[in-house]
Amino acid sequence: MRIAVFASGRGSNLLAIHDAILADELQGVSLDLLVCDRLEAPVVEEVKKRYIPDCIFRPQDFPDKKAFETVIAEKLKTAAIDLVVLAGYMRLVGSVLLEKWEGRMINLHPSLLPLFPGKDAIGQAWRTGVKETGVTVHFVDAGMDTGNIFLQRKVSVD
Repeated sequence: MRIAVFASGRGSNLLAIHDAILADELQGVSLDLLVCDRLEAPVVEEVKKRYIPDCIFRPQDFPDKKAFETVIAEKLKTAAIDLVVLAGYMRLVGSVLLEKWEGRMINLHPSLLPLFPGKDAIGQAWRTGVKETGVTVHFVDAGMDTGNIFLQRKVSVD
């Protein structure tokens, strides 16, 4: 399975995925593309060190979201991607990508959804004083962190 990871920041989840692939923990999976929306994102330098192809598409370089996502969709098609993983991608996905990737796009979110959706989920959990939080993997839909959940793991907050 060929995957593309969308990321906007450091890329810690992308690196963990790549490490798992290299350790043969994700058999039959290859990380074939980074899609990033920020030229200055640290993840861009990280993937260069690992020889992972990257594409940087800055929204401000396009007339609208439809044009932005159409170019991304074409790149995913050209790269023969099977699954898209949002891992620290700080944008809501719009209709162009949702229609083309329905059921084949997942998001990694650092909370036990439906608690603490959106940005700063870890900070929200900390400020609320919860005793445990975790991570959720869910399918992407038009809402913010509202897609069908298929995996959650809990961790204690100390």
